[in-house]
Amino acid sequence: MRLFFLSFLLFIPLVGQSGPGNPKTSATKQVGEDFPIAKLRAKAIQGDAGAQWHLGAKYFLGQGVPKDFAEAVKWYRKAAEQGLADAQDTLGSCYDLGMGVSQDYAEAVKWYRKAAKQGNEYSEAGLGSCYYYGNGILKDYAEAVKWYRKAAEKENASAESGLGKCYWLGQGVPPNSEEAVKWYRKAAIKGNTDGQFYLGLCYLDGDGVQRDDTEAVKWLRKAAAVLGTEVGLAGAQYYLGLCYDQGQGVPQDTVEAVKWYQKAAKQGHGSAQFKLGRCYAMGQGVPLDDAEALKWFRKAAENENADAQYDLGFRYEYGSQGVPQDNVEAVKWYQKAANQGNADGQLALGSCYALGTGVPQDYAEAYVWFSLSAANGKSAAPTFRDSMTKFLSPQALEQAQERARKLQEVIQTMKGKS
Repeated sequence: MRLFFLSFLLFIPLVGQSGPGNPKTSATKQVGEDFPIAKLRAKAIQGDAGAQWHLGAKYFLGQGVPKDFAEAVKWYRKAAEQGLADAQDTLGSCYDLGMGVSQDYAEAVKWYRKAAKQGNEYSEAGLGSCYYYGNGILKDYAEAVKWYRKAAEKENASAESGLGKCYWLGQGVPPNSEEAVKWYRKAAIKGNTDGQFYLGLCYLDGDGVQRDDTEAVKWLRKAAAVLGTEVGLAGAQYYLGLCYDQGQGVPQDTVEAVKWYQKAAKQGHGSAQFKLGRCYAMGQGVPLDDAEALKWFRKAAENENADAQYDLGFRYEYGSQGVPQDNVEAVKWYQKAANQGNADGQLALGSCYALGTGVPQDYAEAYVWFSLSAANGKSAAPTFRDSMTKFLSPQALEQAQERARKLQEVIQTMKGKS
């Protein structure tokens, strides 16, 4: 949304008179494609804040001058320092995105706040995002909601989507799925890809709205392919692939599923990389190809996908499907999956400790991981857990139980943050 805003700067009325005295007064001239650069530069040099802002935009977009983000920032700064809210917002965006300057969230917050205090909707939304993610300022969901709401009430689509997410997750406001859907829909109708994506998920899950797989696919597709281009939201591409994979809202079509998994996977979406690996491993929608499957499993595993980490560990343990047998490497990947709460990874890691495979034999540690796997619903885990008790003294058993409890709390906390 930030770049979308920047791309339209050249078609906004020139703000300012012939000097710096009144930078917020609207003039009648439009600064468009045919506005002479020489005249614009002359006005900017004379101190006209509006001209400075628009000259910065010319450099930012490379229209009439060579594209030069640093030069754009130079002119944005001149206008921003005169108090022009739009220039303050644009300068904040440059710091936020690291365009023309080194990325500096604290500096972005500084300029967003200046513009937001003047009622600039884009900076209100930007400031809300900074508070939401803790970029350049202490994370504060209540403050995020405050700024999102200010911008959302001005029909800012990015803020509407952000406010919807706060209601959806109960961050800064009590959870309210119906209210979330309301704001997602407002954003989605305006073409906001996050709004379209989350609205699609709400329809897919029946959360805050009656479940409707067809409607879900409609909104996911909009977010997955922006204006019909190859560029789209990776999460939407992944879920659209899932819909084709499972026949939800569309006829089942594994070839089409692979197409969308590939788009998301190429953007670095871990779950899509894992699904794509599975398709190659099983020959679903593509010819069976173990090497290609391994390639995508490894990418997904390195991208912190727990299912892929477990799968990669399994391959190393048994030396199957394109990897050499290596118990130490197997334990490494099982551990990564287990630390994320993956029940299969926890069970496998427990087995490695119980048998001394890839690690020194340790019945207490085996008990810990079998316990965690059991707590996560793995049906075989309780039997393995209980079989470890005969090797442990009462004191060692008590310590293992306490370690399992603490680890479970840590894992749940980390999952809540992801």
